[in-house]
Amino acid sequence: MTFLSSKNISDTTNKTTTPEIDGMTIDCVIFGFNKASLEVLLVQHAEGESIGKWGLLGGYMKREESADDAAHRIVYELTSLDNIYLEQLKAFTNPARVPQRRVVTIGYYTLVNREDYNIKASLSVIEAKWHKIDTIPELIFDHSKILNFSLMQLRNRVRQAPIGFNLLPEKFTLLQLMHLYEEILGIELDKSNFRRKILHMKLLVELDEKQKAVSHRAAKLYKFDSDTYKKLTEKGFSFEF
Repeated sequence: MTFLSSKNISDTTNKTTTPEIDGMTIDCVIFGFNKASLEVLLVQHAEGESIGKWGLLGGYMKREESADDAAHRIVYELTSLDNIYLEQLKAFTNPARVPQRRVVTIGYYTLVNREDYNIKASLSVIEAKWHKIDTIPELIFDHSKILNFSLMQLRNRVRQAPIGFNLLPEKFTLLQLMHLYEEILGIELDKSNFRRKILHMKLLVELDEKQKAVSHRAAKLYKFDSDTYKKLTEKGFSFEF
């Protein structure tokens, strides 16, 4: 897992037979980093009023489970994704968010390395698919607003803590690190300015190694200083570009 910590779905499977809570749902935004691009996991519904349409991973909360347990169960039931950390965003309570009935949803989000997980769509959805952030299809209900709010939260977090840095290989170039920031933040960074600021943080260890088997000029490799990484994860920092 990538974001902070994880929870195994086996902790919640004994609650799957309990009745659902009418009007209370969970919606989860699963961001994935795929080597060079930021993506989000969406499902295409196979049943109900939203059949054929795309949406976030969502479902009803059951009466005898917590919101956290419901989030992990729903993600697992829809896609078989397990052992991921889900952070609660907030409740989305607009009375008009779902037509003709009152439904409150609690949003969750996370960031994972796509290569670490295999997606398997459940029978209740036509497809579970990763979509690049700039090619999102039209989503059901207010899922676009939930997605945008989640993306804003992720961007705020990456400026304050080394969230998502372990999406990179153990040894990486400054350009790879900069591209990670650019994808998450959705901006183009100045290479010289980024280099100066990231090295000033003393977060990286410069290695006596360079890239191998590349068609361009081999760049110097770095790794994270584990002690500094841990301190910054706990205390945070302010990284403005």
